[in-house]
Amino acid sequence: MTAARPVAKAETESPPPAFDAASTRTDLAFRCRGLAIDVGVESRRIVAGLDLEVPRRQFLCILGESGVGKTTLLRVFGGLAPAAPGSTLELKGRPIVGPPDGAVFVFQNYAASLLPWRSARRNVELGLEASLAGPERKARAMAALELVKLADRADDYPWQLSGGMQQRVQLARALAVKPELLLMDEPFGALDAMTREILQVELRRIQRESGATIIFITHDVDEAVFLADRLVVLKGKPASIGLDLLSDLPVGRDQVRTKESPEYLKLRHLVYDAVRRSGD
Repeated sequence: MTAARPVAKAETESPPPAFDAASTRTDLAFRCRGLAIDVGVESRRIVAGLDLEVPRRQFLCILGESGVGKTTLLRVFGGLAPAAPGSTLELKGRPIVGPPDGAVFVFQNYAASLLPWRSARRNVELGLEASLAGPERKARAMAALELVKLADRADDYPWQLSGGMQQRVQLARALAVKPELLLMDEPFGALDAMTREILQVELRRIQRESGATIIFITHDVDEAVFLADRLVVLKGKPASIGLDLLSDLPVGRDQVRTKESPEYLKLRHLVYDAVRRSGD
């Protein structure tokens, strides 16, 4: 097998990068090789031959037409669903067999993810209770709430917070355990348009400040292009990688200026066209 090469920049629409089976890179957060996924009693194959390497601190968005298997793929990445035999998945070089330490999910349904009888801080502490004593647990939770700009609402209960604030609490809970990989399944899909755009900007900031590696599932091309350092479009049935692009947008992004820039519009066109053709 040839050595792995960088994914394409947005100027081209090259095929996915070759996967280097002999790679010993230490900067990878996640990798999979020959990933296949079967679903249903008849073991219908929905993903086949998927090779992916995700470096540490990268913000990766995965798109594809409805029904292509994006959510199932994310569940397999996080060990919540099985891959087909012969597939290889690793988190920081460790095989993924069941939910791995270091990978945390953030789901779309923030309301169902928070315990209504716990304050925001106590919800954030939930994932730390088995490993940290009270004072350290509280300090870690408060630091995570500070990161998502909710430290002043630490004692509020979920019903006292807006939908956007509740989703920030869920994100703070994920960040509090200092994950190696954040797996986000359309986390802003249930929010109104204005709140969603605010949180997209905030998530970019939080990702930079926390150093988290993020794999983010969305069906929204504009959201993906605005958020991502790298964009992957799934294609075909069974699905594999049809497009793999590194974004050339600046690190700091603005909902108006960024989306009016020629670079954004060009990248949006490439991704939209790939998604539109992903069922071919």
